[in-house]
Amino acid sequence: MLGRGKHRNPKKGACFMELASFLAGERWSDHPQCTHPLLAMLARAVNDLTSDAARPRLAPLIPSVIGLNSDDPRWDVHIALRAARTALPVAPADRQQTLAVAIYGGERMLDVLDGRPDGTLAPESVDALATTPQTAEWARRFCAGTHVRPKRFVRDAAPSVVSTAVQGISEAYVPDSDARLRDLLVETIADARRWAGHDAPAGDLREEQWVDVVRPAGARA
Repeated sequence: MLGRGKHRNPKKGACFMELASFLAGERWSDHPQCTHPLLAMLARAVNDLTSDAARPRLAPLIPSVIGLNSDDPRWDVHIALRAARTALPVAPADRQQTLAVAIYGGERMLDVLDGRPDGTLAPESVDALATTPQTAEWARRFCAGTHVRPKRFVRDAAPSVVSTAVQGISEAYVPDSDARLRDLLVETIADARRWAGHDAPAGDLREEQWVDVVRPAGARA
């Protein structure tokens, strides 16, 4: 039932975030207010770049993004960092430089936002960068002496990082790119639920319930 891109109404189909807007009681949109903009962007990108055969496996995740929102820039930084760390080890070479720079840039944003010592790298970043040591060293030198304000990172860099990361995973020469994309979305949703203080697991809808959600009124089963 999930399709790529925008749809005018449920009769024309739906993408991940359009169904989220419907379930949240909002106006039909792939940019609903119920979900953090960068998380919603990640969900749209994963929806669009997952294969048609695997896309239905994303549907049970939709309820879990409703109500996850914040104006804390740390959300954007952490979402971008997870995407870059996930993609770097498998992305094609022409995307790896951007992803490695994104990891260093994201960590620098956390140095500023969290008051950490300059140059701090989380273990997850160290592990990701270690998979492409030459690219990582190039990115380290490239980032030396540069300064980006958190507001600009959130506005400009983070969306570009997420887009590049999802593209990189979808283009990777691995047999499980669909699973990797879904795992990235699952893990990012779990992060956001934790940041939002939602300790309970996200609710899922069964397949028959999704049929009822998108079936036009009066249509036969």
